[in-house]
Amino acid sequence: MKLDDVEELHYITAIANVPSILEHGIISHRLADKINHASVAMPEIQDRRRSKKVPSGRPLHDYVNFYLDAHNPMLSRVRDRNNLICVLAVNPDVLKKPGVIITDQNAASDYVRFYNTLDGLDIINKEVLRARFWNHLDQIQRWRHASAKCAEVLVPDKVESSCVREAYVANETAQEAFRKLGVPLKVRILSDFFF
Repeated sequence: MKLDDVEELHYITAIANVPSILEHGIISHRLADKINHASVAMPEIQDRRRSKKVPSGRPLHDYVNFYLDAHNPMLSRVRDRNNLICVLAVNPDVLKKPGVIITDQNAASDYVRFYNTLDGLDIINKEVLRARFWNHLDQIQRWRHASAKCAEVLVPDKVESSCVREAYVANETAQEAFRKLGVPLKVRILSDFFF
């Protein structure tokens, strides 16, 4: 994958968080702990992430985590909350910020590798990342593909709200919840993107 292949980054969040995001930006887990917010994170995964450090020595929770493609196992696992969540489409220029790290799979994985932006994008297989499905018959292949679908872009501390382009939701119920927020952000239903 090349830098030009990245049309947008994705951030999965609760619709209720959007006003705060537009006010404060998208902030790291550590910074978000200091403000009232609705979490879509799975506690068991956050326990793993809490103790993980990136090669620079900073804790993983000091980074904002984006997906290169949010149509992935994480979004699938929260499908029961489709009426309450959205995916924010973020300007890919975020990749040019200092200190950005790319992972080859979910950053909580025991086998994850961390790279600088260009090296990291070079090792990402675009077809694997953007594949619609990852449920292979072979269990090992399924695990590898599912993990690769969760490749992340880690940005230190914060991304400004001006980088958020629009929001995607799964259905009309979510779209209506989003519109009730009264925020100046375009929202589109992309039901095929969700599960």
